[in-house]
Amino acid sequence: MMKEKKRRMPAEWEQQRCVQLTWPHKDTDWAPMLPEITAVYEEMAREISKREGLIIVAPESVQVKGQRAKVNVQCPTNDTWARDHGFITVIENTLHSTLRLLDFCFNGWGEKFESELDNQINRHLYEQELLEGEYEDHLDFVLEGGSIESDGKGTIFTTACCLLAPHRNQPLTQQQIEDRLKEWLGAERIVWLQHGGLIGDDTDGHIDTLMRICPDDTILYTGGDDDHPDLALMEQELQALRTLDGRPYRLLKLPLPRPIYNPLQTSPRGDLPPSSEGSGEGLERLPATYANYLVINGAVLVPTYDQPDLDAEALRIVGQAFPDREIVGIDCRAVIRQHGSLHCCTMQYY
Repeated sequence: MMKEKKRRMPAEWEQQRCVQLTWPHKDTDWAPMLPEITAVYEEMAREISKREGLIIVAPESVQVKGQRAKVNVQCPTNDTWARDHGFITVIENTLHSTLRLLDFCFNGWGEKFESELDNQINRHLYEQELLEGEYEDHLDFVLEGGSIESDGKGTIFTTACCLLAPHRNQPLTQQQIEDRLKEWLGAERIVWLQHGGLIGDDTDGHIDTLMRICPDDTILYTGGDDDHPDLALMEQELQALRTLDGRPYRLLKLPLPRPIYNPLQTSPRGDLPPSSEGSGEGLERLPATYANYLVINGAVLVPTYDQPDLDAEALRIVGQAFPDREIVGIDCRAVIRQHGSLHCCTMQYY
């Protein structure tokens, strides 16, 4: 008989209490396009607050027209990627189930970007008693929320190219990292994908840009194109993958958006005009993906890119994985300018 785990990391589709947004402002890399990105965040805020609680973190109070109840938290921030600096929640199965808020180190995806202020947000939220749960300090270990996926029943998915990337947790070996994740997240197993990755990705291959676990042992994953041959190898890995009880997963392939580009001569993360499809000559391709969606109570918020045929196909396929939820498209052309998308901007709490 399998021994019951004392803790587990919930699946994203389990009932949520609230979602965190860390708001863009003039001192972030969003400064050259602040009106455009703020409009996207306002849309996210409205959709989330229709269905559950919302926490907005920003240096100053944020007001969103047409938005329902929220909590404003004022503190300094470097950037806006709540998925990667937010708490990771696990459930401790003791006499009474207890939420534990795991605070890992966020170091700007391997020391690529400033992160000192973002790395203090969790402590600020906890000290204001805005989240239920007990604080757990893991600040000596680098782990971003976008780098792991949980099915809620013992399997954690990740990518070797991210968790083993330079400037994360060296000199720890893959086995040592796996042992820690199993202990802290209550996992029966860690599935390490060896293939995958999008051109222009700053994260070294976050799982939430490539594949997502869904109810009923369904996997949504990003299909490839001629520029991404490694995604076909990832597809083969997923086809060979089995559940803990030995069954194949139900696989649903998402289209890859047609190329979207940034001019290389701009700021470190760049800017681009509203429409950027074309030959791409002399430009930087951005890591657009439909896999970077957010599951909330009663809905799934899915990034779109003003590509009507592919956007519609992606929404349809996500709907197959979540037939009991409303599927809501959110235009993320502004978000992808800084190499992220919808899931990257958010973190859910239970």
